[in-house]
Amino acid sequence: MSVGSERASATIVQPVPRGRNPFDDSAVERGDDGRARYADRPASLVHLLRASVQCDSAAVAVAEVNGRSLSYGELWDGAARVAGGLRDTGIARGDRVAIRLGNSVDWVLAFFGAQLLGAVVVPVNTRFTDDEVAYVVQDSGAAFTFAPGVPLPDGQPTAVEDLAPDDLAAIFYTSGTTGFPKGAMTSHANFTTNCENAFRCLQIDRSQLTGLSTLVSVPLFHVTGCNSQLLPMLEWGGRVEILSGPLDLDGFFAAVGTHGVNQLVSVPAIYHAVMRHPRFAELDVSGVRWVSYGGAPIAESLVQRIKDGFPNARVGNGFGLTETSSLTSFLPHEEAAEHADSVGFAMPVVDLAVDRPDAQTGVGELLVRGPNVVQGYWNKPEATAETFVDGWLHTGDLARIDDDGLLYIVDRKKDMINRGGENVYSIEVENALASAPGVGEAAAVGVPDEMMGEKVGVAIVPAAGAALDVAAVIAYCRGRLADFKVPQYVAVLDEPLPRNPGGKVLKAQLRDETDWGQPLR
Repeated sequence: MSVGSERASATIVQPVPRGRNPFDDSAVERGDDGRARYADRPASLVHLLRASVQCDSAAVAVAEVNGRSLSYGELWDGAARVAGGLRDTGIARGDRVAIRLGNSVDWVLAFFGAQLLGAVVVPVNTRFTDDEVAYVVQDSGAAFTFAPGVPLPDGQPTAVEDLAPDDLAAIFYTSGTTGFPKGAMTSHANFTTNCENAFRCLQIDRSQLTGLSTLVSVPLFHVTGCNSQLLPMLEWGGRVEILSGPLDLDGFFAAVGTHGVNQLVSVPAIYHAVMRHPRFAELDVSGVRWVSYGGAPIAESLVQRIKDGFPNARVGNGFGLTETSSLTSFLPHEEAAEHADSVGFAMPVVDLAVDRPDAQTGVGELLVRGPNVVQGYWNKPEATAETFVDGWLHTGDLARIDDDGLLYIVDRKKDMINRGGENVYSIEVENALASAPGVGEAAAVGVPDEMMGEKVGVAIVPAAGAALDVAAVIAYCRGRLADFKVPQYVAVLDEPLPRNPGGKVLKAQLRDETDWGQPLR
């Protein structure tokens, strides 16, 4: 019997009640299997794009900030020619094609060119090492690679007509903290479900979709940039402005101040940097209507600064995984400051559950079910059986859900610190440190201890231009954490935290290679 089947036979999963979930749940249907789905979704990404082209082919679809742009008609025609060029090279429907390009209009043309041929896109993380790139290309069986400096294929326009919701559309390779990445098999239904999830986060009527634009500062090879910004905006007929990278602050100011982008999505550190910049005080942000963040703990004080800095915007925290095609939950504006440590409420078609919750804390492994959950891992039957059980995704995240339906991610299972039998969740410690004086970024790990098994250690990178007073940081933590959760080891680093190409902190490396010195107590 496989691990997955043992888990399935040992667990009867019941969804957690939705509490006071605020999201519009109209046009949500539940099948005989109990699973929710949106009604009337496009059959595929090809159908989705065609509908927007037919609505207004002259509207700007995608643009590089201060660079090249394409209308919807030009995007369709260009992608159809890429599809024809792929066909001429021998690529057929169902073949995998890798994209190794950076954020650009060409990335979008390559993505939709493959879709119009019925091929399967394999976005490649541009930060991967050569070994990792070679692994992804070989593991996926990619028959073609879009590479930097090489012209896109060009041929007679072609477009498939009969793609179905369950057809495989892409394989996104997750970047784990150990081992080689796994390819999450993403269907057209996964993509179109997430587009609707993104719409429900806006909390507006469909009549208000006119004139929308988003700034993509995160990589398009990640599900946030591709699934929750590029694709929804193209369904809505809006404009997608693309930055070459998240630290392009000049591009940010141009997109907001000159081009009038009205939706922003990024990580908390970027907003911190933007609002500290001398030019921010002169920036006209009156047209910004939505500011979303995620991917890292955020201090309540930073949430309030974002609300003050973008006074006409709704702010919110999004949470998701590659395996959930991006959005799983969202914390809306009304809750953003008061519940800054929460990642919000489940999306309307998403069911959440907690596997084997602790009797006292309610913390257990987070399970997710919904039409946004991918089909499994490419070429990984054992990992698929272990992770996807009876329609439920076992996320590996430790979480709790309160009576209101608010989701709190407290740790990764493997990152939990066991201090003398007391569980300390590293994210809880990191949340406290996020607003501590002088802290730029921080990570909590278990430092081996002969008596306690582990003690709480934190590696801190000071904020730019700030002096770090370790005693003040510990005093700050004492006012916000139980005594046994307060860090006992502190290492102040003069380099950024070590991260993998997907941006996840390499905690095993941090724990093993850091000079922790003597405990504080």
